[in-house]
This record gives sequence, structure tokens and C-alpha cells, in this order.
Amino acid sequence: METIHLVPDDAPCPSNRTIFQGFEWYIPADYQHWTRLASLIPRLAALGITSMWIPPAYKGAWFTSNGYDVYDLYDLGEFQQRGARCTKWGTKEELARLVDVANGNGIGVLFDAVFNHRTGADRTEKAVAVKVDPQDRLKEVGKPYKIEAWTKFDFPGRGNTYSPLKWNKEHFNGVDHDHRTKSQAIWRLQGKKWAYDVDEELGNYDFLMCGNIDHSHPDVRRDLFYWVEWLGSQFRLGGLRIDAVKHYSASFLRDLMMHIDQTVGKDWFMVGEYWRADAKVLSAYIEYMNHRLSLFDVPLVESFCNISRGVEPDLRKVFEGSLAATKPANAVTFVVNHDTQTGQSLETPVAPFFIPIAYALILLRANFGLPCVFWGDLYGSHAPPHAQGPPHGGLLIPRLMLARKLWAYGTEASYFSDSATCVGFTRFGAPGA
Repeated sequence: METIHLVPDDAPCPSNRTIFQGFEWYIPADYQHWTRLASLIPRLAALGITSMWIPPAYKGAWFTSNGYDVYDLYDLGEFQQRGARCTKWGTKEELARLVDVANGNGIGVLFDAVFNHRTGADRTEKAVAVKVDPQDRLKEVGKPYKIEAWTKFDFPGRGNTYSPLKWNKEHFNGVDHDHRTKSQAIWRLQGKKWAYDVDEELGNYDFLMCGNIDHSHPDVRRDLFYWVEWLGSQFRLGGLRIDAVKHYSASFLRDLMMHIDQTVGKDWFMVGEYWRADAKVLSAYIEYMNHRLSLFDVPLVESFCNISRGVEPDLRKVFEGSLAATKPANAVTFVVNHDTQTGQSLETPVAPFFIPIAYALILLRANFGLPCVFWGDLYGSHAPPHAQGPPHGGLLIPRLMLARKLWAYGTEASYFSDSATCVGFTRFGAPGA
């Protein structure tokens, strides 16, 4: 049976937008990635990329890290800290050139922002804390006692440049390491509470790892609000990819986005990572954010994984329960990302044969989310057990991207009713084409 989906008024429409994730988890630390990306920009633009999500550009606990283990948001490869001046990806000057080259080719850079934790502290300090049950963080285990926490951040290489704030235990509500006993657990610091407006998994999923930031503290709020303004003054960015949003206060993030709109401007595109395969939960979060925030379509990528590896898959149900089906204007669809790769905590393997099929489904359909193409699917990956090239020799996915750029417009006729193993759709092109 044929179903027709109309583009509103069937009028001439703007060019399709496509995001490119410009990294994978296992890229070697050669400190040249900003330069590498800059060299690829013309080809990416030719393939229809309009936004590029870059990895965390600030200093992590050690300069070779990917940056998700945040040490200093203000050090973008500028200061001699944590082992080097550069980050794993390069220097601030090289990043600035990348942003300029991207802008010159019509590609907006999405900066990866991690707001929920800090690690790599410069010193420890004594603190009173209580253990909590890792399976129910609202349940205390025993009585409070003294621990030695890695919560003193002095930023000796940067000093007071850009921000005078030196972080300490008052700026965190939880930690996962006691240096005195060399033990690992989850401790809530005395006088602190977990944020109430977080995901309810594990009782309360405020705490994720390392030094968990207390976003209710006025110093923290002031500094993070200032940081986004500062970031906007350093580069002409296209927006933010915001990490792990289910692990900290939703009201804080909503206020932060309002602050961005009032200071940096309303042009930034913002997409959050909320890892939950429940479109109802994701939709409610988007509504709470007044539809200002998009989210990655986790239910859809899990559907791709399950269908590609199922014994008797039903392709007609591939979009059931997806965010793209319920909130297409706020869904960012994807097939693979750095978190779903082999060996990662959110590993969600889509069978290799199905990868180009999945890309066809997210790149070419009408009004069905904003697709994101993964680095490894264009340029290969160093994921274990050994490095490998892109799927199908790197030939199919670029062709699909080009088809999206040139031809995926106009009305759509979809055929998703007759066969569990064969579905399809056609696009009729832009008016006058």
C-alpha cells in the first residue's frame, strides 16, 4: 500500500541539512586532527555536510585523552597543563583555522560541551561524605565519614586567564574515589543533594563519574554561563553538542540555553545526548526545553541494531517508537557514533550489511529528522581488534549523502505495508526539477 507524505505546500525548499561527526573514539593521538579536518572540509561540503560536530576541544585529565574527562573548559590547547600545551586534537590556533575554513565552506561547527563532571584535579582535600548504593543513589550505605577527594582544581598553567574560579569540594556534590583508602565507590558529599530533575534510572542518575558538578552552586552557575559567552567570543560556531544531559539538572540546562539565546544569539543549533531508548521520555524532555533542544534518536539506532541482527526482522517496524516518528523537527538520527563503537559502554552494533540501508533510511526520507554521518563510516576506524576501512570500501555512503544533497526533495511515496523484508520509498524532487 502506498502512503504519500507531503512537504508543506510542496514549495521550493532549502537545501537539506546534514551533520558530520568529525571523529571516532579510537583516533590515534597525533595532535593533528584539527588540521586533518580542515583539509577534508571541501570534500565534506561537496557531499552536502552543513554542520560538523567536533570532539571536546578542551584539556582533559591528560593531554592525550579525548576530552570527555574534562579538566579545564577554558584550555583549548593554549596552556601548558596536564602534560602538554596542545590537546589530543591540536592547538587552539589550529582549531580557529578549522572553524574559519568550515565557515568559508558553509559548514557550521558544533562544539562538544561536557557540563556534568570534572576530573584530573590538581590536589586532594578532606571532605565528609556518605556512600550511596550504586543501584539506588537515593539509598545511603552507612554513615558519613571523612574521605580524601580529588576536588581541588588550581589550573596552574592558565592561572586566572579567562576565569578566576578555582574549583573545590564546594562545587561538587559527589565523587567516586577516596584517595586515602585508594577505594572506588559513589559518595555524596556532606551538605549536598543530587539534582532532582534528572533521569530516574538507578533511583537518581545525577552522578555519572568523577567529580560530579553541583549546578545549584552560584559559582558554578556563574562560571558556566560565562563560559558559553566566552566560547562564542572566541569562534564563530554553529552550535553545541551537549553531552550526557540526563545526568544533570534539566532546569539548569534550560536556563543555560536561554542565556545563550540572550547573549551569544539564537542562531546556535543545540543537540543533546540523552541515552534512553524511550521516545516518550525524550519527547517530554524536548517539550520541557521548549523545543529549543534537539536530541539524538537513540530508539532508532537500537532498532537498527535489533533488526539487523534479528532472526526474523520486520522492516516495516523499523521506525516504530523512534524519536523521528514523534518529534521529527527535534530528532537527530544516526547509525553509529563514538559511544556505540566496539568496546564502548553504549556499544550498539549495527550489522555491517545493514549500515548503508540504515543510512538510506535516515538520509533520503522526507521530514524524518536531521541525519548525522559518522567519521568511521566515511574514513574508517581504529576500533579493536584492528583498524579497518569504511563500510563497503567507502563508496556507498558518500553516494547516499550526495543523493540527499541533490535529489532528496519534494513529496515522498513510501511502501512499508506489504512485506516484512522489503520496504521502500521514492521522492519526486523539488518543483520544477
